[in-house]
Formats: sequence, C-alpha cells, structure tokens
Amino acid sequence: MAERDAEKGYLLDTRQAEAGERFGALAELFDPVTFRHIDRLGLAPGMRVWEVGAGGPSVPLGLARRVGPGGTVVATDLDVSWTREAAGGPVEVLRHDVGAEPAPGGGGFDLVHARLVLVHVTDRAAALRHMVQALRPGGRLLLEDADPGLQPLLCPDESGPEQRLANRLRTGFRTLMAERGADLAYGRTLPRLLREAGLADVEADAYFPIASPACTALEAATVRQIRTRLVAAGLATNEEIDHHLANIATGRMDLATSPLVSAWGRRPDDQGH
Repeated sequence: MAERDAEKGYLLDTRQAEAGERFGALAELFDPVTFRHIDRLGLAPGMRVWEVGAGGPSVPLGLARRVGPGGTVVATDLDVSWTREAAGGPVEVLRHDVGAEPAPGGGGFDLVHARLVLVHVTDRAAALRHMVQALRPGGRLLLEDADPGLQPLLCPDESGPEQRLANRLRTGFRTLMAERGADLAYGRTLPRLLREAGLADVEADAYFPIASPACTALEAATVRQIRTRLVAAGLATNEEIDHHLANIATGRMDLATSPLVSAWGRRPDDQGH
C-alpha cells in the first residue's frame, strides 16, 4: 500500500500523521474486497504469503489469521513504521523495495499480494517480475490497483458548486500524482500484464464505493496531507481547500473513490498445467 520511489517523492508521505487515517479508511473500504478474493483463492493454514507494500497492519493481520501459527506472512514496505504493530506470530515485517530487490527469503510463496502499490512504483515491470518469480509453482498472485482514469470524479453526481469544487480539487490531486510518475490508467492493464507474465487462470474485477463514510474520512485526510502541494502548484487556494473541507464535514457529500481493479492469476506448475 505504500511502496514508492524515494527520488520521485511519494505524494502521500507515510511519515505524516494523516497517513494513519488514510490507512484506516482504506482498510475499511477495501479489506472486505481484498479478503473476498484471498479467500476465494484458497489461502489456508500453513501457507506462506508475501504482502508487498503493506502500509498499515490490517492486511498482514488478516493474512496471519488465515495461515495460522504454522504459516508465514512476510510483510514488506519501504517504510514499515505503520506495519510494525502487526509483527509477531506468523508475521515478519521487513523493509524492502519491490522495484529494486528480489523477493525476501528466496521466494517460494503460495500467495503474493499487493494493493495500491504498483501504480506508485517507477519500475513497475521489475516489481511485477519480482512478484511473479516469488511464487512457487501453483502459487497465486493477487494485484489490486486504482485506475483514476476509469472514473476520475470525486463526486460522480456533480449536482452543485460543492461537487464541482470537489471534482476540481480531485483533478489537481491527479495532476500531482502524474507528475510523480503514477500511472493513472494502470489498474485496467493488470489482467493483460498477468497473462504476459506467464500466469494462468487470470481473472479480474473492479470495485468502487460511493457515499461511504470511509470515503469521506479518506478524502479529508488526503486533502489535509497534500494541501501545501496543491497551493504551491497553483492548483487550489487555501480558501478553496478550507471550503472543501467544510463541505466534507457536513457529511452530505456523496464521495467516491477511483475504481480498485483486482486481478489474479496462477503460476503454472512444473508440468505447465
């Protein structure tokens, strides 16, 4: 959830206090989707899992409950400060750069999962290659990434000036992301990329909530986190941002997220089946 290229400068700095709020909101929004897929893929006690760009603790802890004391969850990120509370039992937390380093521990994972990671990684091809190489024969890869280009609006129902302001600020946010190397149309490419990487049984779906309280919490934390960058880039004024935050606080804004595309596939076994 938080892998990034240090030279580019990750827009949503995980060292800021708002990062914890964002991780909490993302967990509320997307953990049910993630674990619906993980359970469908057959994660079971005793299995070995690599959670890439773990960010907050919720996914590693959910994985740990599924693999049990006989399994292993290796949770990695460039900044593990928010992941450390998940350490212990089957969960090992390591600092790791998936775009530059091969899998920790030599691979052999039954499941590799990354959510909201690759869209921010500069060398996405290398990161994907490292994850595929980390799978044991028959192992599964589950990638989940946003695609703001599929649905770019914070308020799909642009019914008034509050919604128009929200959508303009969301456009500014996307501009800042693109300037830092994020691929705003990456999510839709995941099924093709998994097939091109040699995986079998590739499938995908997409999900985005509208009018969830967690969407409201996520937007408020995100805007507070990037407000100085929005203002410095001339994409918004402090007055506009204050007005937007006040609109959010009313609880009457129907806010959406970018679609989360989930794609999964299986590494063929040694016989190619």
